[in-house]
Amino acid sequence: MPEIPEFWRTEVWHPLSVHLPIGILLAAVLFKFMQRIQPKSMWNLGGSILLYLGTTAAWISIYTGNLADGIVSRHLCDPTILKDHENMAYLTAWLFTAAAALDLLQFLGSRILKMQVLSWMVVVLMLVATGFLTYAGHLGASLVYQQAAGVHIPSEDCAEFE
Repeated sequence: MPEIPEFWRTEVWHPLSVHLPIGILLAAVLFKFMQRIQPKSMWNLGGSILLYLGTTAAWISIYTGNLADGIVSRHLCDPTILKDHENMAYLTAWLFTAAAALDLLQFLGSRILKMQVLSWMVVVLMLVATGFLTYAGHLGASLVYQQAAGVHIPSEDCAEFE
């Protein structure tokens, strides 16, 4: 009789770690955008904290994705989607990292660029990164729901659940 595989497999760490940065980074984009509408508010500080946390979590997700890559890629019908997903994830993480660096530069009181210009650059970078984040998520969903990446497929009679 087939057995149910252990839940805490290496390839499961990626889906467990990827959803938190998605939510945090999307909230950070909303906070930073709201700060542009209401400049004298706490939106900026909240958006910055979320941006730093989300960017850190995004890099953790990339690490867990790299761990899962070696396991999952052997069972895919079209591994090019996995490579595209990985490339989009790296691009997303680097864009949010650049936004975080500019945001930190703004907090440190950069005299290089006017604060308004720097603030808008952060928002634009975050919006562009959100587009890539959405596409990376779409590719990830395609891997899971169309190619069953990292998914245990039970036997036809589900005998392992008895």
